[in-house]
Amino acid sequence: MSLLGKVAYITGGTKGIGYGIAESLLEKGMKVAISGRSPKSVEEALKNFNNDNVLGLVSDVSKLEDEVKAVKAVLEKWGRLDVVMANAGVGHFAPIDEMSDKDWHQMIDTNLNGVFHTLKASVEALKESEGYYMTLASLAGTNFFATAAGYNATKFGVVGFTQAAMLDLRKYNIKVTTIMPGSVATHFNDHVPSEQDAWKIQPEDIGQLVVDLLLMHPRTLPSKIEVRPTRPDLK
Repeated sequence: MSLLGKVAYITGGTKGIGYGIAESLLEKGMKVAISGRSPKSVEEALKNFNNDNVLGLVSDVSKLEDEVKAVKAVLEKWGRLDVVMANAGVGHFAPIDEMSDKDWHQMIDTNLNGVFHTLKASVEALKESEGYYMTLASLAGTNFFATAAGYNATKFGVVGFTQAAMLDLRKYNIKVTTIMPGSVATHFNDHVPSEQDAWKIQPEDIGQLVVDLLLMHPRTLPSKIEVRPTRPDLK
């Protein structure tokens, strides 16, 4: 069950978890398209990859037309699409009485509407390839906490959306999985990873998890996966 020559599209793939997943898939011989909202972030990621098997795309997942264009570009370049990873996400944290309307809607538009737009744009190609659609949710999609009403709402929604989509699409032999990480050492929310994040899940760990899912026998589907650091930060 080789992944050599298979094609993946990863939203939010210019850094963090998306970038780590892309690296892992490239190591297995796959062709990978990554997207980001800004041309600068895409250009920088392409320079870092320095790999002819990477396609960089500018797309705002909150806009269906952007995702349709992105998927079209992947198909025009490589003629197929086997794996789609809806990874793009944002987080704003504040008590609900202090949360702004702007921050609330940005999370809904990106984290929740975005996963629908990415699937809507790619589902026909995935039917053709009998491919795999994955979403990057969070343990915040099952565990609520103070200051996270908006973020919790989107991630609970992503989990529910993905599980229902799995039931809708399995008849086409499309696999659907949501991955729910705990603490990950990424640039999420403008964080800069450092040695102090060594206890956390690393982006390449999620990349390895995605590879393992892709290599699993077609008859078996882990549809919802919780993943967390082995040990919490001990200060």
